[in-house]
Amino acid sequence: MLGFGVERLRADMNRLLALLFHQGVLDEQFLQLQQLQDETSPNFVSEVVNIYFHESEKLLRNLRGLLLDREFSDYKKMGIHINQFMGSSSSIGAKRIRNICVAFRAASEQNNRAGCLRALELLEHEYCYLKNKFHELFQMEQQRLLAAGARYPVQN
Repeated sequence: MLGFGVERLRADMNRLLALLFHQGVLDEQFLQLQQLQDETSPNFVSEVVNIYFHESEKLLRNLRGLLLDREFSDYKKMGIHINQFMGSSSSIGAKRIRNICVAFRAASEQNNRAGCLRALELLEHEYCYLKNKFHELFQMEQQRLLAAGARYPVQN
């Protein structure tokens, strides 16, 4: 019976990933990241993604702080934060976030504050969506691992 639960969870995970790829949320870089995970580092992907989210929170705060400053004029500094966000998003396969960063950078290079604010709102929305979907995915993965582990008999 437990095997069915494991297979159902695996199928649910595959469906969620297929949806994220179909929506353009993720790209093939995420698959490459998954290939680096093995028995010696079973939590590799979730650890990398958690680091990404931790660092991204700081970058989003910095970007928002810069744009909300009425005296703001340092588009070069903002560009540095955007480039960091774009690079880390690319490294985990966050395609839609990376694409928003490209538009954000273009607005920044044109010193377009209104365009930057719109891009930041999109970025924050997409960031929350991705974070929620990864949370869902990693919860299923933990449940699958627990269900798979429950099949082994307890040794005395």
